[in-house]
Amino acid sequence: CMAYYINLFSPETYFAFAESDRTVSGFRCHQRPSAMALKPGDKLICYMTKLSRWIGVLEVRSEWFEDQTPIFMPVDDPFTERVRVACKTWLKPEYGIPISADICWDHLSFTRELPKNALTWTAMVRGSLRRLEEEDGIYLETILTNQETAPKCYELSPADEKKLRLSVINSTEGRQISVTVPADEHDEAAIEPQGSSEQRESIEIQATLAEIGERLGLKVWLPVNDRSRVLQLWHPRDEKTILKKLPLNYDDVTLQTIENIDVLWIRRHSVVRAFEVEHTTSIYSGILRMADLMALQPNLSIQAHIVAPLGRRSKVLQEITRPVFALLEKGALSGYCTYLSYDSVRELCQETNLEYMKENIVDKYAEYAEDTELA
Repeated sequence: CMAYYINLFSPETYFAFAESDRTVSGFRCHQRPSAMALKPGDKLICYMTKLSRWIGVLEVRSEWFEDQTPIFMPVDDPFTERVRVACKTWLKPEYGIPISADICWDHLSFTRELPKNALTWTAMVRGSLRRLEEEDGIYLETILTNQETAPKCYELSPADEKKLRLSVINSTEGRQISVTVPADEHDEAAIEPQGSSEQRESIEIQATLAEIGERLGLKVWLPVNDRSRVLQLWHPRDEKTILKKLPLNYDDVTLQTIENIDVLWIRRHSVVRAFEVEHTTSIYSGILRMADLMALQPNLSIQAHIVAPLGRRSKVLQEITRPVFALLEKGALSGYCTYLSYDSVRELCQETNLEYMKENIVDKYAEYAEDTELA
């Protein structure tokens, strides 16, 4: 039977799709299993991140296929997992329906019981192809169709206008890379006292990530300074799971950088995932460590994650897209360093069949800065 899914667009991909013939929608490589599940007749409810508005309805017209023809980015388009679509409704930004508008907020199953300053609803828009409850899909399709027929203007604020201005730089390879220049905000978390509840929670998250890694059949590395505190909360099933020495052959500077990353998942002689858990330190310091690693070893194939509470989500995603991180030899940091919320880590740990899964299950919960809600 027909199903409804969310299709996320950043301002950049929104305008690229609007200028195309609007017959193809695309998704990132890690979303291939979800894209393969799409069937003709399914509906994609389109949402623009950063502006936080519902902006269209697409109907799936084909099975999944892979294609690297640039549509959403002029060079090295990452949205290669594709389906053909019929564009049923497509709204200009000022006519997009804000999720905070009563016509949305008071009627959707994932918002109507929440105060409008809540952040938990953003889990629904952390990635494309999350399936909507049928009642939500039908409702959103109805109000978007009505909006196109009898449009109501939701005026764009100066802040909205700023979000719509495309902030891109050109790499030496000719790629356009989205960047963010964050406001100069005081990072209160950087001065949290040692031993605070926030610090204890960050140790709990390190322990949870270590447990998940072990259940996935991977070895786990923890920094020497954190190890004893994490082991008070996590008790490995096999004492060989936790490594006392990294099985890596790199120069001393690279090894010192890697050794200080909060949690590493390792298979044989390769790091497969790296996690920086942020709470009491500046978010910027953890991202710098990841960038340092990629600068030192541009050929290193590691998927990196910055893990932080929902309240710091927007800050993390903005920092990842700073211009300084956009021109690394390996490519823009935002292409391989994603955000994970504490809630997502806990949710992942509740997966009942982790022992039979691969480490890419993390991608189901991770959020890319370029196409993620920042509200």
